Amino acid sequence: MCSGHYIWAIFFFASLCSASLANNAKINFREKEKKVLDQILGAGKYDARIRPSGINGTDGPAVVRVNIYIRSISKIDDVTMEYSVQLTFREQWTDERLKFDDIQGRLKYLTLTEANRVWMPDLFFSNEKEGHFHNIIMPNVYIRIFPNGSVLYSIRISLTLACPMNLKLYPLDRQICSLRMASYGWTTNDLVFLWKEGDPVQVVKNLHLPRFTLEKFLTDYCNSKTNTGEYSCLKVDLLFKREFSYYLIQIYIPCCMLVIVSWVSFWLDQGAVPARVSLGVTTLLTMATQTSGINASLPPVSYTKAIDVWTGVCLTFVFGALLEFALVNYASRSDIHKENLKKKRRDLEQASLDAASDLLDTDSNATFAMKPLVRHPGDPLALEKLRQCEVHMQPPKRPNCCKTWLSKFPTRSKRIDVISRITFPLVFALFNLVYWSTYLFREEEDETF
Repeated sequence: MCSGHYIWAIFFFASLCSASLANNAKINFREKEKKVLDQILGAGKYDARIRPSGINGTDGPAVVRVNIYIRSISKIDDVTMEYSVQLTFREQWTDERLKFDDIQGRLKYLTLTEANRVWMPDLFFSNEKEGHFHNIIMPNVYIRIFPNGSVLYSIRISLTLACPMNLKLYPLDRQICSLRMASYGWTTNDLVFLWKEGDPVQVVKNLHLPRFTLEKFLTDYCNSKTNTGEYSCLKVDLLFKREFSYYLIQIYIPCCMLVIVSWVSFWLDQGAVPARVSLGVTTLLTMATQTSGINASLPPVSYTKAIDVWTGVCLTFVFGALLEFALVNYASRSDIHKENLKKKRRDLEQASLDAASDLLDTDSNATFAMKPLVRHPGDPLALEKLRQCEVHMQPPKRPNCCKTWLSKFPTRSKRIDVISRITFPLVFALFNLVYWSTYLFREEEDETF
């Protein structure tokens, strides 16, 4: 029994000794990290003002490889022509002065949080308008130093970048927004930026934009030459396609409905002047208000946009319907005037015929003359029979369908309404065919990205 307790006591003491040795080893290992940092970054050991040497220790330019991870794109503003993006930005380069012993592979890398301790590339975003770092809860930045002298710098930043837009096809357009990164002070003789091999740009999988879709992106180089030298530059072009469903529901369908409502006046009675005037003026004002609202959400550009063509033609159709009623009203008054003149003429002719018949009755009672059996060539009755024969001898004319159909409507005002009922929808349908075919095909042709 005593021997068993003795064995358990020995085992417990051995475990305590091993745990204490492990803790001491960890403490000693962290002490070794501190010693390594002091060894490579201590006073008089490293000067952060001097750039690293080139590849393989040569005197060539320092090579910095860049990759970015796009976390979110919050907005794309058409009025100010800018977009906001949040990304994780990474740079990696080799500094021979930062090599250290990895203690047989146990020390994989050293971590720093102060960027001023080592040399940093002077990269800046050339199309940046605003930007800020993220410091909650701690500054979102780190620097890793690897045993071979490789340095990895990673930081999370939010940027508002300029994005010049061409809105000729708005809202059937695609926009290319760039992210440009260049060296501010070091020329290509001292510093060269390169995209990281493999996958230099990564995008979060659930990226969602309210009115755009990120179709694809392309990395490229944009070195610039100035009076002070050539500077290395990287760029990534983001192709955004505008979501058309929003504009179809909010703009195109309501405009079509307003145009169709303006055609209702063609089916109203000509005498319903208040109804037709109020309908035309209301649709015209509504269309003008919607057009001004659309233009308020866009920058005042000097060229014509696709939406301007649509709203302009719709406004013209609504205004044309109002002018059509003015023409119908004028034609109606003209028809009434002509009808009154015809009535007066018929009354005068009837009065003259009555007077002539009374005179003939008086002459027939006073005198009686024998009429010849053979009529003279100048006899009116003979001339009338001759005309009838000539008419029967002429070939029959082909009936005109349009004139025959229009002859069913006795007044010009009614004919104008009937013609408008057919002409306005046909012309609007033809405009839609030309509009959609033109801008949809042009959208495909202009896509050169």
